[in-house]
Parts: sequence; structure tokens; C-alpha cells
Amino acid sequence: MSTELTNQQNNYPAQITNFENGLITFLESHNLPSNGIFNSVDERLRVFSNIDYVIGQIDPQLSQKSIYLSKFLAASASGLFDASLNYLWDETIIQLRKRVSQFDLEYFYDNTVGGDRRKNFKNEDDLVKLQDSELINGSKEIELISDVGFKHLTFINYMRNWASAAHPNQTDITGLQLISWLETCIKEVISLPIPSGAIQIKKLLSNIRKEPINADNADEIGVFLTELSEEQSNSLAMAFFGIYTREDTDNQTRQNIKWLLPLLWDAIDEETKNSFGIKYGYFSANHETEQKKLARQFLEIVEGQKYIPDDLRILEIQNSLRNLLNAHRGNNNFYNEPPFARELKRIVGVPPKIPKGINKQYVLVLVEVYLSNGNGIAWDAEPIYKELIEHFDSRQATIALLSFTTDQISSSLQIRLCKQKYIELLNYLRPKITNASTVELLDFVLEFKGSYSEMRNDSRVRRVLKNLEILIK
Repeated sequence: MSTELTNQQNNYPAQITNFENGLITFLESHNLPSNGIFNSVDERLRVFSNIDYVIGQIDPQLSQKSIYLSKFLAASASGLFDASLNYLWDETIIQLRKRVSQFDLEYFYDNTVGGDRRKNFKNEDDLVKLQDSELINGSKEIELISDVGFKHLTFINYMRNWASAAHPNQTDITGLQLISWLETCIKEVISLPIPSGAIQIKKLLSNIRKEPINADNADEIGVFLTELSEEQSNSLAMAFFGIYTREDTDNQTRQNIKWLLPLLWDAIDEETKNSFGIKYGYFSANHETEQKKLARQFLEIVEGQKYIPDDLRILEIQNSLRNLLNAHRGNNNFYNEPPFARELKRIVGVPPKIPKGINKQYVLVLVEVYLSNGNGIAWDAEPIYKELIEHFDSRQATIALLSFTTDQISSSLQIRLCKQKYIELLNYLRPKITNASTVELLDFVLEFKGSYSEMRNDSRVRRVLKNLEILIK
């Protein structure tokens, strides 16, 4: 480290103090408040004493274009940590959009956007239409960010929404928190290489659109497919379905999918298979004749016609669940949620009648909205959630208990209010859970002393889960 740089760092306290004094004098000269505006000089020094190491993890060519990181540092030097967090999040979202756009956009949209909204997402410009939570969830689905990254980004997004300059608040942010969040965003998004498995999937999706596949190279690709995780298999199958049912897809590409889909089918979970039948139902209900025909062809390749739902109510319920979830995860959720909650209640009825193919999604959505967004409760919607949850049967209650094993709920449980609501939910559902192994797990969870967001990884929890016949993966 050069002597000049060392001297500059040693002079940080004086520089920051002089800067602050000048600002305070300016504010007071205009009869404006000056107390409680700036984070302390000590807190700012905790950021700048660590900044060389953290920023040094970014490729210089990338950092030269990171405008919002410059604004992050300017706001940090000024002692405006709430603004710093907002700028950090802006840079993270911009970089995440770039990662997605450099990957396979159709693959991303097929796994992220459902229902009629999918038609509105075609190119890179449409990424701005996604809520930040959708962008993060979609990136997790196609493994552009890791499980750990997803958990950390979900929490930083929560803090950005409720502790940054994005909304009025009185939350204190420390210098160590700020520099830790910066390092997380750099490691998990800004400087994170695309995983090799995701690169291979991107290459495969590109190749099936360009090169014909025969029996020999289908078997070679089949070896790669057997190495995919269940999550990767589900995501790839969603991409195959999206490509196959697009009207502008050429026959050669569809033929390639016919070779590969049977090699992938057994690795796909039932929920994903059911989703293809539900999408067939959407095409049917919306009189999209050509896509309906192509969706049926897709299922016929693997003799999967049984996944076409008999009850088209499933389409209306799924659309209502999706609308409710988007309202819950978006801005102004306390105002926007109740109408969608009332609409869901109207559609499912009381007592609710939930088709089997959408049972798991129905329960998980209700659990997520009941846990709140971590900042407060949507009071006008909560009575509806309680009424619907009250009618859970034993299987649905078990799914609700096991929701802590899913990425979304596990990530929410790192927030204090969400954890409190989850414990409240379990006590509420206790009478409905009668299976001995499930009761054992329920008691174990309620007595668990560690972090609920890490509970699914606890070895003792895993041993209890093995005794259950119904697992959420």
C-alpha cells in the first residue's frame, strides 16, 4: 500500500468530520434540522476501514461502470446510511438483470413468469417489469444465484424496503451492517461467476435451437441430464415446454425436444408435471387453439395426458394465488393485499374446495402471506387467511408445517415477525396434525433453539424428517 494512500486513510476521521461540520452549518443557516440526520463518524469509519478489501473483490473493468457503488460511498461518507443501502440495492438489481440478460431470457421468463403475464416478457427491456422479489426468485430458480445468496439477498431486500431511504423510517443501520451487505452483494451477484451447471444448460438450450439431435447424441446428452439436480431438471423441463409450445418454434427444435424429454421426465417432480397440465388448461380456457394442441403433443411424448386437469377451476385458483402473491411481495402490500385475499376466498369457497394438482401451491401461498412481509401485518387480509387456514385438512396442515424446508419460507424465517407468525401458525394447526411422526416434528420445531432460517439444515431435524412419508422438496 502506498504511503500516500495510507496517509489518506489515516486522515479519514478529519475529512469526514470537516465535511459533516460544513453540512450541519449549511442546514442550520437555512433553519433546517441537523440533529439525528447523519450516522456517526465512528460508524462511517467502520465502512471506510474495510472498503479497500471489499471493493477489491470486483473486477476493475466492472467497478469502473458501477455508478451506484460510487453513490453508495458518497452517501456513506455523508453519514446517510439509509441512502447508501438504497444505492447498493440499485447496483445489485442492475447487475442481476445483466446476468439474466446474458443467460437465456426465454428460459428465465418461462421459470419466473406464469399465466397470461408471460406474453408481456420477450426481451431484455422487459426485465424492468419484474418486481425485485420476482427477479431474485427467478434467478434462484435457474441457479444464477446460490441458495445462500438467495437467503441473504432476500434479507437485504427486506432491509432495503423498510430501513433505507426508499421509505420513511427511523431504523438505525450500523457501519458493519452496511459493509457486510456490500460484501454479500458483491460476492453473491456482482462478481459471482455463472455456475458451470447453468452454463451447460444455457449451451444445451442454444444447441437444440440450432443443431438436429439423433439417437446417438441424444444418449450423450442424456448422460448430462442424469447429473442434474431435481431443481435443475424441473427448470429445464419448464424451458422445454415453453419452447415447444411457442408458435414460432421450428419443427427441428420440437423434434430435438422429443428426443430429450423422455430422458428428463422421470427426474421431474409431480408439481412440475401438474403445471404442464394446468398450462394446457390455460390455453384451452383462453381459446389458444394452436398452443393447446402443442401442449397436448408435449404431454403425449411422455404419455403424460393424465396431468391435464379435469377441473378447470384449478386455472382460476392458480391465477388468484399468483395475483395475491404478487401483491404481497410488492410495494403498498398492506393496501393491495386485501382485495386479492377476498377474491381468493370467493374462488375457493368456504369450506374451500382445492383440486389436488394445486394443493401444495395453495398451502404454501397461504403460509407465506400469513407470515407477513416481516414489517407488519395486512390487518384487513389476515382474518381471511385465518379462515382459510382453519379449514386445512391434516395433509394441508403437514405441508404448512414442512414449509420451513422451502427456500422462500426458510428465507422469511430469518425475520423476527415472520418467525413469530410461523410459531403462531403451528400452534393454530396443532389439532389438525395427528400422525405421530408429524407431531414429533411439530414439537421439535416449537422447541428449536437455533435459527429458524437454518433449521432445515440441522442434522436432528433431518433425522426427524426421514420418518415422514410426506416431504416438501
